[in-house]
Amino acid sequence: MLAFVPGAGGVPGDPTPPVVRPVLFGTLGSNGWYVTNVTLNWDVTDPESPITSETGCDAVTFSADTAGISRTCSASSDGGSVQVTKTIKLDKTAPAVSSAAARVPDSNGWYNKPVTVGFSGTDATSGVGSCSSVGYSGPDNAGAVIAGTCSDRAGNVGTAAFGLKYDSTPPGVSGLLTRPRNHAADVNWTASSDTKLVEVTRAPGKSGASWSVVYRGTATHFRDSGLVAGRKYTYMVAVTDEAGNRAGAQIKHTGTGALLEPAPAQSVQGPPLLAWSPVKGASYYHVQVLRGRRVLAAWPASTTLQLKRTWMMNGRRFRLQPGTYRWYVWPGYGRLSASRYGSRLGGSTFVVRR
Repeated sequence: MLAFVPGAGGVPGDPTPPVVRPVLFGTLGSNGWYVTNVTLNWDVTDPESPITSETGCDAVTFSADTAGISRTCSASSDGGSVQVTKTIKLDKTAPAVSSAAARVPDSNGWYNKPVTVGFSGTDATSGVGSCSSVGYSGPDNAGAVIAGTCSDRAGNVGTAAFGLKYDSTPPGVSGLLTRPRNHAADVNWTASSDTKLVEVTRAPGKSGASWSVVYRGTATHFRDSGLVAGRKYTYMVAVTDEAGNRAGAQIKHTGTGALLEPAPAQSVQGPPLLAWSPVKGASYYHVQVLRGRRVLAAWPASTTLQLKRTWMMNGRRFRLQPGTYRWYVWPGYGRLSASRYGSRLGGSTFVVRR
């Protein structure tokens, strides 16, 4: 602000008042704000006559934040008087910055999908000008740190950090297989080390349900009982990690009774291995294979019988030909010559493909 009074009486040679100019030393930020200590000096000159008086023109240093503080320098010469006022805005303090995620974690304090972190601030002097917003979508990190900033109107920048746990990679499940048991199935799998929960679902389910969860835990195997021989089942094994990521695999299984392999009506390319459930106390087993009529009879001591492409029975050679075969097993007790048999374990079929 400038004000002057012309020289009285029109002093010869000096028709104008002094020239007063503020001179500032400090770092100028944005929007006319200083961001460091600032010293105000005054340059007072009059080339036409001597300065006769100065008021408020001493140098002064400002160090405290202020939204606006004014100083006035008044000077006089033979050419008249002048007043110049200078207002100083000083903000050396960066904004205080806080952070917050746009949503809560997905599971157990973990994020498994991209998340945005917003930063906000407060500034007592010049006010907040702008703040950043940062998105995070990986890499997986249990100690990820997201940095953000806020700037005030003076140009000072404040920072803050937001810590989070991030995992978008699902666990793994492999080696899924089933083993037939007597009206049951052993379901086996291998889960990755980050798995926290395993859930096994079966379709069709129990008690007429379309599907049922038959196991929930952390093991790598499970025996599912109550299966119907010959019925087709589908098992889904789903694994979940601490972050809530989920993956799964499925396998089909045909229910069996005491006759385990081949599964009922299973199609085979070559001679199959017949297998059945053991019977306590049995010393041998009697196996019969029929294709319209009996084509094989055997008395193995174990619970398996490997068929061959050709074999002899009652002096006649038989060959494994394409078609449907039915087979039965009885447990035998004592010496084979005693012909002491228990109840039939069951019957099943297999199909030899062409």
